[in-house]
Amino acid sequence: MKTTKDESAKAVRPADKSAGKTAKESATTPKDVMVTAKPDAAKDLRDFLEDGLKDIYWAEKALTKALAKMAKNATSTQLIQAFEEHLKETEEHVTRLEQIFESLGIQAVAKKCDAMTGLLAEANRIMMETEVGPVRDAGMIAAAQKMEHYEIATYGTLRVYAVTLGKTKAALLLAKTLAEEKNADVKLTEIAVSHSKVDAAHESGK
Repeated sequence: MKTTKDESAKAVRPADKSAGKTAKESATTPKDVMVTAKPDAAKDLRDFLEDGLKDIYWAEKALTKALAKMAKNATSTQLIQAFEEHLKETEEHVTRLEQIFESLGIQAVAKKCDAMTGLLAEANRIMMETEVGPVRDAGMIAAAQKMEHYEIATYGTLRVYAVTLGKTKAALLLAKTLAEEKNADVKLTEIAVSHSKVDAAHESGK
């Protein structure tokens, strides 16, 4: 029996791989895996709020040391002042968090914050990899803003949890800290813009 050119082409065309899969092969295809919760995992929003407070409590305490170090490594008067002012605010944030713990009737306990640990390590690396001066200042501004953005996200979320749970005092205290973190971020942005203009003028004058 003769075959046409079209039939010959079909005969040599590669088979559809997906069509040839067996039921067993489909069953072993990687899929999203459900994560098993730890025994002490949060069971409700109240637990999640408390866990978040412990996390940011650790982060704020760690930041008091980091900001003092960054202020000593900065050369811009404006940046040094910003770091020193926010250090004082951060110390107040620690005290404010202790007031929040008290309002919730729980002990103030710090739980290591993995996110802030990474951000602090990055800030330290930037200082080690830059010479003292404008470049290090620029690097520290970037590092500090990353920390501020993490704190803004955290305090914003915790405030919503507190409002949802009807914890008015905690919500008000969290809102106050959130506003201060946002203001600190704005100041750092202004310093960054100011420095970039100075650097640009310096470069054009060479």
